[in-house]
Amino acid sequence: MDECFYNRSVWFFYNSTGKELSPIWRTKDKLVVSLGLLVCVIIILANLLVIMAIAINRRFHFPIFYLLANLAAADLFSGVAYMFLMFHTGPRTIQLSVRTWFFRQSLLDISLTASVANLLAIAVERHQTIFQFQLHSKMSNQRVTILIGCIWCTAILIGFIPHLGWNCICHLSTCSRMAPLYSQSYLIFWAVSNLVIFGAMMLNYLHIYYYVRQKTQRMSRHTSFQQRHKDTMMNLMKTVVMVL
Repeated sequence: MDECFYNRSVWFFYNSTGKELSPIWRTKDKLVVSLGLLVCVIIILANLLVIMAIAINRRFHFPIFYLLANLAAADLFSGVAYMFLMFHTGPRTIQLSVRTWFFRQSLLDISLTASVANLLAIAVERHQTIFQFQLHSKMSNQRVTILIGCIWCTAILIGFIPHLGWNCICHLSTCSRMAPLYSQSYLIFWAVSNLVIFGAMMLNYLHIYYYVRQKTQRMSRHTSFQQRHKDTMMNLMKTVVMVL
């Protein structure tokens, strides 16, 4: 039976996986933290402006903009998560309890999963509106709220799975060098889950692109608005690139 190491320090797990952990502040550590904090502040302020603009302007009170606001909220949360990381990284990692280390990593996992899942929701919403020839989705505010709630519940569940036992505290041989308290199998699951979501999003946008392209080619043979339809397709692709 494997021994559990709940009372061990974070440094014990870093040493067991061979990951470097300096007890003193090096120049590169200070540089990374300084730049990281600056980027975090910019991310938080920029996404706050996006959320405020959508909340204040009634022209943006449609499902697509609610989802974009939620994407901004996920990115804002990423800024907060990485700011927390900046204050608990480098030599400070040695002083962390196992519980605090798990909390630090969970914030990062939740933020990324929420962002990727929200991108998929936006892609599905755009797919629905284009194939139904609608400017805006007819999805009710209640359904949008439920969808947003599901995104965050899924992200939180995936992020806190290691707290619930899917870790390597009792199985040191399965510890990952990238995240020394995480099980390698969990990291694979987390990475594959996000890649599947991202892949589904890309398939949605590819389907939209080829549909619009074929539609434009067919309509250009029968109407005199070829340039206008080309402009429509280009504007769509610009929107897709902006979202990505």
